[in-house]
Amino acid sequence: MLTYNSKFEKELKQLIQQTIEERKELLANGLSVVDFETYKHQVGIIKGLRMAIELCDEATLLIERRE
Repeated sequence: MLTYNSKFEKELKQLIQQTIEERKELLANGLSVVDFETYKHQVGIIKGLRMAIELCDEATLLIERRE
């Protein structure tokens, strides 16, 4: 049985992953890139979202170790 927190974590990760995929599609199709600075900005957003998933995983491990 999933607790509220684990359900929240799962949904948040799915939303973040979905956003990453959407931004990657925009980059791949060239729809969001008007210049190199914009490209770098979009890549930075993707990197930040991936870091958010990693931090979520790390937080989960820390909590599990304490229990």
